[in-house]
Amino acid sequence: MSDSKTNVSIDNSGVDPQSNFSLNPTFAAIVEGRMARRRFLKGSVGAAVAAIIGGSLAACSSSDGDPVPVVPPVNTAPLLGFTAVAAGRADAIQVPAGYTATAFLPWGTPLAGTYPPFLADATNSGAEQEQQVGMHHDGMHFFPIDTRSAGDSSTEGLLVFNHEYIDHNLIHPNGIDTVPRIADQVRKEVAAHGVTVAHIQQQTDGSWALVNNSPFNRRITGATPMELSGPVRGSSKVITKYSPDGSRTRGTLNNCGNGFTPWGTYLTCEENWAGYFVNADAEQPREHSRYGVSSSNGRYFWETAAPAADVYQRFNAGSTGASATEDYRNEPNTFGWIVEIDPFNPDSVPQKRTALGRFGHEGIIFGKLEEGKPVVLYSGDDSTFEYIYKFVSAAPYNKNTAGGHLLNEGTLYVARFNEDGSGDWLALDINNTDFAAKAATAGVTFTDQADVLLNTRLAADVAGATKMDRPEWGAVHPDTGEVYFTLTNNSRRTEQQTDAANPRAANTTGHIIRWHERETQSATAFDWDIFLLAGDVGTETPDTELVLTADNHLASPDGLWFDKNGLLWIQTDMSGSQQGEGPFGNNQMLVADPVTRQMKRFLVGPTDCEVTGISATPDMKTLFVNIQHPGDRSTPAEFTSHWPDGGNSRPRSATVVITKDDGGVIGS
Repeated sequence: MSDSKTNVSIDNSGVDPQSNFSLNPTFAAIVEGRMARRRFLKGSVGAAVAAIIGGSLAACSSSDGDPVPVVPPVNTAPLLGFTAVAAGRADAIQVPAGYTATAFLPWGTPLAGTYPPFLADATNSGAEQEQQVGMHHDGMHFFPIDTRSAGDSSTEGLLVFNHEYIDHNLIHPNGIDTVPRIADQVRKEVAAHGVTVAHIQQQTDGSWALVNNSPFNRRITGATPMELSGPVRGSSKVITKYSPDGSRTRGTLNNCGNGFTPWGTYLTCEENWAGYFVNADAEQPREHSRYGVSSSNGRYFWETAAPAADVYQRFNAGSTGASATEDYRNEPNTFGWIVEIDPFNPDSVPQKRTALGRFGHEGIIFGKLEEGKPVVLYSGDDSTFEYIYKFVSAAPYNKNTAGGHLLNEGTLYVARFNEDGSGDWLALDINNTDFAAKAATAGVTFTDQADVLLNTRLAADVAGATKMDRPEWGAVHPDTGEVYFTLTNNSRRTEQQTDAANPRAANTTGHIIRWHERETQSATAFDWDIFLLAGDVGTETPDTELVLTADNHLASPDGLWFDKNGLLWIQTDMSGSQQGEGPFGNNQMLVADPVTRQMKRFLVGPTDCEVTGISATPDMKTLFVNIQHPGDRSTPAEFTSHWPDGGNSRPRSATVVITKDDGGVIGS
């Protein structure tokens, strides 16, 4: 890279390009356009309730394996009692009548250390950003302050949330226009990524506030020291100049969706991390090329930071030294993982759980827990034509002894969706006879299980997994255990590729798929159907009575979450152009009854934002929702949004606190 100042082009979409060019069949090749098939939900709504809700409750009636702490359902009265919010394009938060939404903990909020104030002209330094709430809020979870005892506090707790990426036109006064990059600007951008742990408390007037000087307040950033755990730890392919024994790395990046464990820790997901690195070697290793590592420059040119520093040079993943211990050729291999964080121990070192696979994790969710049986987790790979995965622990879950060790050993599976509505979980295990045979047939060699996990996408190609349309968040019904996943969109689908699971060409609006495991959560067979086809007013979901109306039409479903009452909350992530020109207005959040498919729009976000990340207090009387990248089409000279501060202010991602004016349960 030249030392002279040069105009640069920054891809601010946060979306990695397609990198799956395997020959695995799409749904089209499997189903060949057939719409009629066996479904696991058949007949009337009553039959569905009997077959799925009733049957699952009978089989899984014990609450012994519920996540700790056990909190009973908070409401038995019918919900969805609010009046749906109309779609719109206001630069504000719209919620139903009788509800109040308040912005909370926006980007730049002083969090720890010297509590440096946020400067409206974006002149905060990198050191100050390390002590402030990060940028572009995403996945989130509220941990009651008594999580590890009663677990029922609804007035105090730790709000833990992700920061996915940065907006170069907003984080600095004049954006990014030159390379080499200024080192302190890069430091600020690295610090704006990662995770925030915020100790919050409800005040006597019902509002929420940060607990200043709390030892729990913490930033985990793109430079925080971390451990590699599980099968990949110590692999020759994660050895770096920073960690010659392959046990450590620095930072977590592009933190999108999230999860939380039954033992009270937070899981953050590294999604489109590959774009941060560059490898200009003549031939990239498959650990780079299959994931889309650039051959020209990193997304934000961090590798060019001047004066040069090791913490930034690591983003150059080329072979610049004599061996892996002298450069960062393996640095990208330390990203693409699920990271476990203990929010109640500020001195704890985050753990990258490598047994869960390496890909573009959109989120991570636990299946329904059962005492004495393995834990099961699901995660989607958010890229066009990628896959859905499932992890089954080797050791059983026992409430009194459960911990992160359960995530270090087990079997990773990838999903194959069959034409008759059934599905299979295919083991990605070097010791599995079927997988080994397929690898041999494909001419692909894996040296050990660490190699399989470092190349999870390739392993899934070999196994014969079904290519999906950008798998996003997942959610598991708290009673039935059935699993829902958003498939946000796929504009590349042609008419010839339409099929039962993807019945529309140029699918710009996406859909939601769901399945039910056979017999147990750790089963290797499942049955699936389409829960919802997103789209404009009048869009029908085949074989159901669901027809979208002005109260619930939507596009690009993304965030997904079940509340304690079994209601499914759906958040959207339409592109800026789709928001500005289409019939849907700004991005939104809806709530659905999964049995009746009744669905209403609950929230509409401000201009250019994504609605993403959701959690609630145990009593379901406070809802936390994240608003990401309002005004993401802004330039340094012209902001397209001024939320949440109003006036001519710089837009800032923030959490929104939603309460019912009468103090009731959210959704009622």
